[in-house]
Amino acid sequence: MELGELFSAIEEGRLKLHELEKALGDANKAAEARRKYLERKLGVELRAIGSAVVDFNKAVGRNIENPIGAAQIPMGVAGPLKVEGQYAKGLYYVPLATTEGALVASVNRGMKLVTESGGARARVFKDGMARAPLFKLPSIVDALEFVDWVESRFDEIKKAAESTTRHGKLEEIQPFIVGDNVWLRMVFSTGDAMGMNMATIAAEAAARYIRENYPKAELVALSGNMCVDKKPNAVNFLLGRGKTV
Repeated sequence: MELGELFSAIEEGRLKLHELEKALGDANKAAEARRKYLERKLGVELRAIGSAVVDFNKAVGRNIENPIGAAQIPMGVAGPLKVEGQYAKGLYYVPLATTEGALVASVNRGMKLVTESGGARARVFKDGMARAPLFKLPSIVDALEFVDWVESRFDEIKKAAESTTRHGKLEEIQPFIVGDNVWLRMVFSTGDAMGMNMATIAAEAAARYIRENYPKAELVALSGNMCVDKKPNAVNFLLGRGKTV
């Protein structure tokens, strides 16, 4: 199909922008067509974002939808930085992508100071991503019995959670009881990934197993704000979340 035909189909509502991959059979051609359509419709020039090295056939469906190109950010390098860690030992150069002038130079000066002082000594002493479903029970007594049941069924809950991922492992469940509310703070090891989505999907499967096998427990929220995510809190300082260094 020629570009003119594509553009007419889009204007007439017979074809949507997100359907170009299917119509053309190639995500790179779809990105180019989508960009040219916007250029024509809006009267702008988007040539710079079209000069990309991204293969959209690999990225669409995983990393991006409706691509029209890519933005490039200058990348500098700082270092070397001497690290004396439990796993990493040696001199390391660190690439930094930024548009902030003097940032790389400032980081480089800091690395030089650390290196000349003997290097950075680092240890990871906690490593676990948390998601904390909130359950409501009929009474405080029921809440206590529920926690006992969860602890006795840890292996089954673990199996349900880990059925959703190849890399995530449910390491522990930390229960918190406030009245008839029970937070089950599920802590996962997530391999090399930050793993928040992984932990959320796994916790959802675990919560589904709990709900199906313990009908008294009403799932109030998959994230009960005991995780804790994206806000100041004391829980993460005490229990850790992600890598505690």
